[in-house]
This record gives sequence, C-alpha cells and structure tokens, in this order.
Amino acid sequence: MASGEAGSEANGRVTAAVLIIGDEILSGRTQDTNLRDIAKHLAVYGVDLAEARTVPDVHEEIIAALDALRGRYDYVITTGGIGPTHDDITADAVAAAFGVELQEHPEIIAIMVARRGPDLNAAVRRMARVPVGGALVKGPGQSPPGFTIGNVFVLAGVPQVMRAMLEDVGPRLKGGAVTVSRTVRVEGFGESLIAEPLEAVAKAHPAMSLGSYPFFSAEGYGSNLVLRGRDPEELEATVGELIVALQVAGVSNAREIDAL
Repeated sequence: MASGEAGSEANGRVTAAVLIIGDEILSGRTQDTNLRDIAKHLAVYGVDLAEARTVPDVHEEIIAALDALRGRYDYVITTGGIGPTHDDITADAVAAAFGVELQEHPEIIAIMVARRGPDLNAAVRRMARVPVGGALVKGPGQSPPGFTIGNVFVLAGVPQVMRAMLEDVGPRLKGGAVTVSRTVRVEGFGESLIAEPLEAVAKAHPAMSLGSYPFFSAEGYGSNLVLRGRDPEELEATVGELIVALQVAGVSNAREIDAL
C-alpha cells in the first residue's frame, strides 16, 4: 500500500483517487456517473475519495496520472479502457506504469470460451490481458473481469459492469473510520449571512468538514449546510453549535433535516 499524502495511517484516514479514462468523457459524448457510485461505495468502507482525474486515451498521459495518484493515495481506481478496441489501452498503460508485461489470464480465457465458444478473435482476447502479478476483480455474470495490481484497481467504464466490480473491490480495502454526515437546512437566507457563523464553527472543529450547498426552487431559496466527521459525539455537538451560531446571526429557522 502506498504511503499516501492523505492516506496516512498516522491520522487514521484512508484515501483513494479515481482515474477516469476515455476520450468520450472529455468530449462530452458520454456523461460519467461512475465517480458518484465509487465515492458512495468507498464511503461504506471508511475510504475517502480525495481526488478524481479524467484523462484521454493516451498511453503516456494515463501512465503519468497513474504514477502521480498511486504514490499519493492509499488506493487508485481506474474506469474505462479495458474493452476490445484499439483505443482500449488501460491495461497496457497500467502494465507499463508497474514495469511488467501483459499476459493472457487463463481464467478470463475460460470465461470467454464459455460465453463465445472456442474460436476467440484477437479483439476478444485483448480483454483477457492482465499485468504479470495482477489478480482478477470479478465482473457480473460472464463479463470479463477487471484486475488489481499494487494499490490500483482497474475497472470497466460501463456503469452497470463497473458497479458489479466494485462489490468485489470493497472487501479488499483496508478501510478507516466511517465518515458520518448531518445536514442543517436554512431557508430564505442567503449565503452572505450564513458565511460568518459557518466559518467560525468550522475553525473550531478542524477535523470536520463543513460545507454550504445553496438551493433555488419555485418555493424559495436557501442552503443545506452539510457537516461531515468521524467522531459521532463531536458531530452531534457541532450541529448544535452551528444552529445556535446561526440563530445569533439572525438566521431564525435553521434546523436539522435528514441527510441528503
């Protein structure tokens, strides 16, 4: 495991980064939903998603991003670029980043033979390549697996396939303390009035994350103030402190609501 910048066992925080690979994401032709799903899945295991990057299908750029992220965080999850076409080069780039060769994995070949018959063409066999030393990450049904090597998990870009692979990733993670969130809702007041009490409470609790998320609708406007932390007792106390601080500032209707 990498000694991550934020992934530090010293402060008990376990971190991950997501590397989204694909020209189709950068061009806007495909809307990414994987980042949201990965963040939610990691949170269950007490792993913080600390950074996300999107890179094109360019060998050198994938390697550069991967090297930067895997040395900085405890885990890296990549999505995309492990299909059968010429521009699916993620496996090649990951192998190059780790300085190993690619080889056809017999288990993947067996899965494909069971699904397609014994005559596999070169495009299909392309999806069976795994870096030497890598282990498989199960996919759904008879879909080709992803793989993991070092602290990197290489998953499909297709959302439903990626989500199934995540189920095999989660139990392999060395998780940290799970982050809990609470939400305080303010209606009819702008962020300019909320900012000062929110900042004061945030400074008093540096181990916690406090953020303001404005909303606007036909019914009115306001902000959801989201508090996140690992210590439930501190979180409980901070919610109370924030509501009192807002009331002192003139925000009379601040109240806690169910987490969004």
